[in-house]
Amino acid sequence: MRLGIVVVAAGSGTRLGAFEPKAFVSLRGVTLLEHALTAIARLEEEARVVVVAPSIRLDAARDIVDRVLAPGYGSVVPGGTERQDSVAAGIAALAESGEPIDTVLIHDAARALTPTAVFARVAATVRETSAGVIPALPMVDTVATTDGGDAVTGVADRSRLAVLQTPQGFPFAAYREAIAAAEAGNTDDTSVFAAAGHPVVTVAGDEAALKITTPWDLRRAELIADGRALGPAPDAGGRDASVTAGPALRTGVGVDVHAYDETAECWLGGLFWPNEPGLAGHSDGDAVSHAICDALLSAAGLGDIGSRFGVDDPRFTDARGEVFLTATLALLADAGYRVENVAVQLVAARPRFAPRRIEVEQHLTGILGAPVSVAATTSDGLGFTGRAEGVTAIATALVSRTAADPSADNPRR
Repeated sequence: MRLGIVVVAAGSGTRLGAFEPKAFVSLRGVTLLEHALTAIARLEEEARVVVVAPSIRLDAARDIVDRVLAPGYGSVVPGGTERQDSVAAGIAALAESGEPIDTVLIHDAARALTPTAVFARVAATVRETSAGVIPALPMVDTVATTDGGDAVTGVADRSRLAVLQTPQGFPFAAYREAIAAAEAGNTDDTSVFAAAGHPVVTVAGDEAALKITTPWDLRRAELIADGRALGPAPDAGGRDASVTAGPALRTGVGVDVHAYDETAECWLGGLFWPNEPGLAGHSDGDAVSHAICDALLSAAGLGDIGSRFGVDDPRFTDARGEVFLTATLALLADAGYRVENVAVQLVAARPRFAPRRIEVEQHLTGILGAPVSVAATTSDGLGFTGRAEGVTAIATALVSRTAADPSADNPRR
């Protein structure tokens, strides 16, 4: 592979008002990082991809890389304190890969909707010119110069100004040397390259490649995502073709397994089961509730319960199933999805489920605001469930995309 791509996904997301790093914020049910990697995966040229992620989200980043990229083409490394440190970590990982890389692209995951055609255009121009290459848009606003305060001292010639985007591309060996020698504090990759005495040129950027920094940007990106594809798919005029958004209905599957713990209380389906062995786990071990969470997150493309509510998060220590279900509903709502229905199959020797089945269904339906059906069976003495060592819960979920006109997406209306 001659092309290497570093995707910087270590930003905090503070200005976005998110409770998690920006690259893991959802845009129409898919994280910004997954959107960015999907555009890369559509490149005709093979590429070695390194995602630079926050140390607290390395596992989640690996899950996304494994889901989007072909096996063996992507890896994840922890980011640094500053952006320049994160880029350096990604460059080092590419160098250690052993691939004969001649061109590197550095891309912000926050520019999640950058079309594939922009990646290809930047890489081709790097090889044609041996220069640093940056996609840019012409400046359309009038830009004034000031005295550092409120007074306008002049108007800049906007024909000489441009709005810069990513991915920014460079000859790999030259950029590796440049960043190794760079002083601290660079927030732009081309400034590192230019400081080492190398030329930098621009190519055409794309309006869809906006940087998602604030809630306003995120909403604007949602509207763009609703009306166009991320891939190259050009129309007759060479422009990126527009398509409609994804399907209104999505399904997901979740599976959870817990061993019995005779010293713990038994919570299952959100209810307490007296005189029954509990289930071992970081929380209450409620396999039914946890499987439902995984199914819902799967349907909305939001990862899984492990990446969203990890064991390192003290909020979920000994938490009841209802806590996880409520938190999952909030994630779905933020991503623009609602629950249509959930079905669960419990495989267990204990507790005897049938007498409380309707009670469990009513309880879970009340939490999710959608029909929940639960069935239970045994495994006829086979496997760990047959030996009464633990339980397995398998859940399926159907979710729908919310819309300004609910009747547009809801087949029940």
